[in-house]
Amino acid sequence: MRAIVVDRWMEPAELQVREVSEPELVPGGLDVEVRAAGCNFFDILMVQGRYQLKPPFPFTPGAEIAGVVRRVGAGVSGFAEGDRVLASPGLGGFAERCVVGAGSAHPLPQAMSFEEGAALPIIYPTSFAGLVDRGRLARDETLLVHAAAGGVGIAAVQIGKALGASVIATAGGAEKCEIALREGADHAIDYRDEDFVSRVMELTDGRGADVIYDSVGGDITDQSLKCIAWNGRLVIIGFASGTIPSIKANRILLKNIEVTGLHWGAHAQKAPERIPEVFGALFDLYAAGHIRPVIFERYPLEKLPDALHALGSRRTWGKVVITPS
Repeated sequence: MRAIVVDRWMEPAELQVREVSEPELVPGGLDVEVRAAGCNFFDILMVQGRYQLKPPFPFTPGAEIAGVVRRVGAGVSGFAEGDRVLASPGLGGFAERCVVGAGSAHPLPQAMSFEEGAALPIIYPTSFAGLVDRGRLARDETLLVHAAAGGVGIAAVQIGKALGASVIATAGGAEKCEIALREGADHAIDYRDEDFVSRVMELTDGRGADVIYDSVGGDITDQSLKCIAWNGRLVIIGFASGTIPSIKANRILLKNIEVTGLHWGAHAQKAPERIPEVFGALFDLYAAGHIRPVIFERYPLEKLPDALHALGSRRTWGKVVITPS
């Protein structure tokens, strides 16, 4: 079968497709024919050796897939050959076949395309758990979403609206602001041209945002503390800026706020019981038309370097997807 193989730390432009043996089916696993695989920024860091997870060589990157079950491992129940699934394998997604643990797989809703399915397993649970479990976002509250035209940002905008919040989005450039508005944001702020702090305070009549969803870090986190409401919750989910901020504790005290984080990937070890609950809620929101993954572009497997370049250069919005078959 064809797969991307990383046998040394390299730049994404150096990635190539190779012929490799089909993956070994293990007990508790599913052998999935990959119809679509989602790209994430951490894929870039992983192949460069800059990510916290450093798999032994050789490995195939790709952490989220959708496809068709071709073989079912011993001890697996609830899945059969021919089932449509989405899954979070962690590794192995950028290939024609991938073995995933049955516990990380979910039936793909009939109305959901493979591309949409591959765009869902990481960013939508992250946004849902971040806003519901950590941010406790309530109806009629104000939600501020940074980088709102990115995959995880769009997910947060859609989920925030589904929860009944008023959503303010920040994004870089007029086009990305329009995308955020199209996906449900009530207001969009181009942070390149406007001071988002003063604009948020204006839009909230001086009150500030009740929940701030921060995937950027750096100065954005520091500025966010200037426009957060009394009793507000700052939810940190990542550091796309490349800078991990330091937060002055006096600001937490003076505004009576909470600063919290969400590490969705750790739920498999720390809170596995929450995973099916979150996916069930997301599938209900999808069926009701409240959420729908947005696909920027589909690339064939051999064009993965181009896909990661587009993602890394911030030219994309929504989700970049690979279609190996």
